[in-house]
This record gives sequence, C-alpha cells and structure tokens, in this order.
Amino acid sequence: MIRPVKPEDASALLDIYNYYVRETTVTFEEEEITPDDIQSRILKVESAGLPWLVAETENEIVGYSYATKWKERSAYRYSVEISVYVDHNQQGNGWGTKLYQALFTELQRKNIHVAIGGITLPNKASIALHEKFGMKKVAHFKEIGFKFGQWLDVGYWQKRL
Repeated sequence: MIRPVKPEDASALLDIYNYYVRETTVTFEEEEITPDDIQSRILKVESAGLPWLVAETENEIVGYSYATKWKERSAYRYSVEISVYVDHNQQGNGWGTKLYQALFTELQRKNIHVAIGGITLPNKASIALHEKFGMKKVAHFKEIGFKFGQWLDVGYWQKRL
C-alpha cells in the first residue's frame, strides 16, 4: 500500500534513510539525521503543498518518496526535485517503481510541470528507475561531492509532467 506519510512513520523513515547515510554515497549527508530532522523535513514538504508518500506492507514501512521545491524563487514553483528511498532489505521488489508511480500521479494532480531527480554516479539501478518513467539525463556534474574519501559525480534526470 502506498499512502501519505503520518507522524508515527518518522522512526521507520529514519532507519531507512540513515542506512544510506552510513553505508552508501546515494546521499551526500555524512552524519546520521535525528528524529527531529526527519519531522522537520516532512513538515517542510507538507507545508509546501507537496507529497511525501510511504510504502507499507504487513504493517512495515519499506520505502518512501517525496518531492521538494527545486528552488525557492517563485518562477520555479512548478518544478520539483524528487527522491525515493527503499529499505535496503527490500530492494529489487518493485517498491521504487510503485512509489514513483504514486508520486508522479500526485505531482500531476498538483499541476507540477517538471520533476527533476539527482543521482550519485555510477548507480545503474537508480538510472534505470528514473528512465523507466521517461526521465532523460540533462546534466552531469563532475566531482561535485566528496564522501568516504572519494570524489563523486552527480547526474540530473528530468521529465515534463
């Protein structure tokens, strides 16, 4: 089931995200976030009128997706950056696809014009997921982040909704 986030989901979301902080270069955060951090992020998304969705099966949260403002200036108001995180034990089970399907549907209802996804490179699985939804690579920043002792590239994929 895909549904809107609830306050009581914060702990599970934190566990999913902090795995990626500790173990991967998927996110450029280097320190684990706190329960207050995740609550603040959810509130910021919701106060912008944007969706934050969770995937739940057998009363367990297995992933989430959300959209944030692309930039603060008003002319960007119809463009968002999208993100999806799936519990690392649930990868390959189609949750990323289900979450993005639901997220794109919500964004279209909100008259969002462009969705943008940033991907730390290389990442074949994330590229495949974004391209599955018709997203096209529009930018590639070389050595823009530094984590775990290495310089990392980031690509951006975009889709008009």
